[in-house]
Amino acid sequence: MVGLWFGLLSLASAAEVNVSLTDGALFQGELIKFDDNGVQLRMGETFTNLQWGSLSQESLKQLVQNPMQNIKKQTIASLAGPFIEPEVSQRPPKPEIKINEVRGRLDRPENPSILGGLVKSSVGKFILFILFLANLYAAYEISIVKARPVAQVMGVAAVLPIIGPIIFLIMPMVVHQQEDQVELAAPAGTQAAAVQAHAENPEIQIGEASWKQPEVKKAEAQVFARGKFTFNKRFIETKFAGFMGTEPKGDALKFGLEVKSSAAHFAADRIAQVGAAEAIFETAQGQVTVPFADILEIKLNPKPE
Repeated sequence: MVGLWFGLLSLASAAEVNVSLTDGALFQGELIKFDDNGVQLRMGETFTNLQWGSLSQESLKQLVQNPMQNIKKQTIASLAGPFIEPEVSQRPPKPEIKINEVRGRLDRPENPSILGGLVKSSVGKFILFILFLANLYAAYEISIVKARPVAQVMGVAAVLPIIGPIIFLIMPMVVHQQEDQVELAAPAGTQAAAVQAHAENPEIQIGEASWKQPEVKKAEAQVFARGKFTFNKRFIETKFAGFMGTEPKGDALKFGLEVKSSAAHFAADRIAQVGAAEAIFETAQGQVTVPFADILEIKLNPKPE
């Protein structure tokens, strides 16, 4: 009985099998052993180890259902079974996806206007405050460029943000003409003194005097303001040529040069240099460089005789 058992075991272990792999390779040999890693085949004088995962589905089913493996069928089935894919009919049905109704959904907020949304948040209020300050700063700059009162332009901008500065921006520049002041008391011995005395005492008769001199017309100030004139290199070299060079000539002998820019207001003795985008003025305190874009007004003031 024991001999029969060993004979059957030897017959089972030395069974001839045909095995194919998943890549199509075929192996034919005696099944020597099998374990958790796979099976071992003897093909002539060589031994080949094949893993369970590399065997094709047909080979796995053949190893499990081979009649010659009845003695160890349960063992082979337990090792090769996990690698055998179930048939379509044996696969469990897929669970049905059930969509539940969403309850307690939050209501969407109402769509407010842009200004209303800014007012209702702290960040929006900060943005509006920054825009208001920028509006006032723009009004200040416009008042300088257009020669308008700063308080007037900034006040309108505070009441009408954005619109107020735009109104003053499209308005023409205001040019202030400075008239020469007339002396209240005329010098004694002149025609003006006689007229003044006659106005105070009508009994005094005014006659033609032999000392009467022809009136000399006094030179008036000349104002060149932005808006009426374009300040560039050609304009400076043409209108103020007498102020260029080491020695004054032309208008520089009768007038003094006064420059007003967005950053400073000063009197210049002469023009030291004129560039493509700026001019350098010589003043009592030193040289001052002013870009043409910053010049608001250049004035020629008559020099005292």
